[in-house]
Amino acid sequence: MIERIIKYIAVFLALIIVLPLHEFAHAFVADKSGDMTPRMYGRYTLNPMAHFDVLGLLMFVFAHFGWAKPVPVNPANFRHYKLDSFLVAIAGVVTNYFTAFLAFPLYCLSIYIPQFGLFTTVLQYTLYFVYFYGVIFCVFNLLPIYPLDGFRVVDCFIKRKTPFYFNYKKYGIYVLYALVFMSFIADWTGLIYLDILSTVIGFLANYASIPITAFWGLIF
Repeated sequence: MIERIIKYIAVFLALIIVLPLHEFAHAFVADKSGDMTPRMYGRYTLNPMAHFDVLGLLMFVFAHFGWAKPVPVNPANFRHYKLDSFLVAIAGVVTNYFTAFLAFPLYCLSIYIPQFGLFTTVLQYTLYFVYFYGVIFCVFNLLPIYPLDGFRVVDCFIKRKTPFYFNYKKYGIYVLYALVFMSFIADWTGLIYLDILSTVIGFLANYASIPITAFWGLIF
């Protein structure tokens, strides 16, 4: 019971680090690209409260899937529409990966620090979850499904937009909902083959984590 409570606390602490960094990265790059919209909506900040959706945060902690409030941007204000759109789109996932890259060695170091009861345990779990969610959010948001960042990245390279594109964009959110719902069903029933989303994310995350663990493995 204590172990479970500690993990919930650590997940919460990790999320108030990882999620605001992701959203602030979008706001920061959009602002530097000429769009003041994030500032106007109070999103040009690292304050977690500005980025959290309460229900989305609770879903993250207890159901392992949730969301933050997306940063509003107006691409019409960008100085270089295509380039800036691309940079804003990848800002969040790049920040997630860099966060994971920095958190992993801190987690490794935390294993060697003197034990101070629950404080050390929470610290170790928190650093691990910062690394874990950094990688997971990176690969998840790179999925080419609207409204995820991966779709926006692909969108930057599409020159001729066909009816298929508009239909895919229109129904992309429902595809995402269906995949998430199937993951929940898989958890409840044990029918693992239904959990397509977790399988794909897990597969991609394993490969995405290799450069991080390999690099720091030369030291630790």
